[in-house]
Amino acid sequence: MKEARAINRKKDLLGDIIFLVVVVVISTVLLIIFPERRFRVFTVSREFFIEMITILPAVMILMGLFAEFVPGKLVVKLLGKSAGLKGILLAIVFGALPTGPLYIAFPMAAGLLKKGASITCIIVFLSAWACIKIPQELVELQFLGFKFMGLRLALTIISVIFMGFLIEKIIGKTKRKEPIKP
Repeated sequence: MKEARAINRKKDLLGDIIFLVVVVVISTVLLIIFPERRFRVFTVSREFFIEMITILPAVMILMGLFAEFVPGKLVVKLLGKSAGLKGILLAIVFGALPTGPLYIAFPMAAGLLKKGASITCIIVFLSAWACIKIPQELVELQFLGFKFMGLRLALTIISVIFMGFLIEKIIGKTKRKEPIKP
């Protein structure tokens, strides 16, 4: 079992390295083709790197605390397949409350998935993080009115829930089965 995990980690690492090399090659080719954009590319890349390096350590610490102190049974109870509508609504609330860039939500979603959250709840959580924010809703209310905000919010929630169920169904059909051990 440990050997299989080690092999999978090596394959994942190799895949990540190959992806990085492909991105670097494509970026280099594009910068050669469009030399006038180099300064802007490097400026934006530096700003994004600084933003990530200031935020991600705190996220990783929180994820470590989450992994250690939140029992998997609690995650399964609140966000697992058996949680039903309550789990979906909770995922919407968990996604709508925090502010910050979406890339912060991905390690959180991975941690929830490892602890037993359903794919539907993970998709709903990530989509709510991207589309539904309490401060955003308040600004939208102020500038666009209650009718617009309410309708957009209702349609977003319906779409997010539908998307969660659809992706869970697709992933469930394509999920690879574990090989039978002799």
